[in-house]
Amino acid sequence: MLQTRERLEALEAAALAPYAVLSRDSRGRQHPEPEAAFRTAFQRDRDRILHTTAFRRLEYKTQVFVTSEGDYYRTRLTHTLEVSQIGRSLARALGANEDLVEAICLAHDLGHPPFGHAGEAALARLLASHGGFDHNKHSLRIVTQLEQRYAGFPGLNLTWELREGMVKHETEYDVADAADYDPEKRGHLEAQIANVADELAYTAHDLDDGLRSGLVRPEQLDGLELWSRLTDLTGWTGGGLDDLTRHHMIRELIGLEVTDLIQITDAEITASGVRSVEALQLLPHNVVHPTPGLAQANRALKSFLYHNLYQHYQVVRMQVRAERIVENLFQAYTRKPEILPGEVQARARQQSLERTACDYIAGMTDRFAMQEHGKLFDPQILP
Repeated sequence: MLQTRERLEALEAAALAPYAVLSRDSRGRQHPEPEAAFRTAFQRDRDRILHTTAFRRLEYKTQVFVTSEGDYYRTRLTHTLEVSQIGRSLARALGANEDLVEAICLAHDLGHPPFGHAGEAALARLLASHGGFDHNKHSLRIVTQLEQRYAGFPGLNLTWELREGMVKHETEYDVADAADYDPEKRGHLEAQIANVADELAYTAHDLDDGLRSGLVRPEQLDGLELWSRLTDLTGWTGGGLDDLTRHHMIRELIGLEVTDLIQITDAEITASGVRSVEALQLLPHNVVHPTPGLAQANRALKSFLYHNLYQHYQVVRMQVRAERIVENLFQAYTRKPEILPGEVQARARQQSLERTACDYIAGMTDRFAMQEHGKLFDPQILP
């Protein structure tokens, strides 16, 4: 039996919760296009994101460790895939639209520059008087303007709901600015799921990478509630922490977080009595969140990671070096735009030079940025 778009849409309507976003109810795309024969609108969004240059570049962009530090640590790409997997699991259990959640998760970090938050901090300073820089806004800019794949329009022409989910991306470190996307409404259920999947994923895998790198030692975690729960669940009693035990701990951490989120979210939605997408978005609070006890334990773990991993002197040294690379590149490009590639110079004639230089740098991988910096500032490297 052929699974046509119409049949897939009917299956969604029959299987998903009444407050889930249905692809057949989408507000559509900015530029009208014929519908696909065998994919829903959100499945098409997902596929368009996967085929972008920006998505492929995530493989060589920093999460915490610069990609040159080792092949086993998370990158923006592996982080994005882990967020997507967690998001799909939550969506499936809660009756949300799994395809829309997946698409939002895959797109949420497209706008990150090289060198992670260090690169973003540098660009934010450099663009302070030129419109600023924020990776969430830049992600939207990529999918609506910068990716050039269609003759009839700029960007990817994604659905309104996917773009809404991107601009309403919120975590402890990200603040949404949804001025053009019903700012009086909260993110739909699928957007809220993507948000918590992001936080859950980076906390778990940063702990994993911190332990694996040796920058975080197991004994430093003593006294943290979540660590105590993980040691109880795995039976680890101290001493050397081998790879298999560490993997077991991270699995248990993700499992208990996901189970907690599913149970409390289902209870929140049931108690609210909402029966539509709009009703859920007009609630005075998000429905997708951990229980108070686990939220407090998560906060303690995040605080630990901030002080002991993100502020570890070796990580800070990488960040200082990364910021200097970004600053040097920006200053070189804006002082002497003739050194930019021809197509980038052409864009600078249509918008400000500062924004063009920012767009160019933000699209770089860690490796390309370091190579470019070497060509411009190391006399021993030929251009």
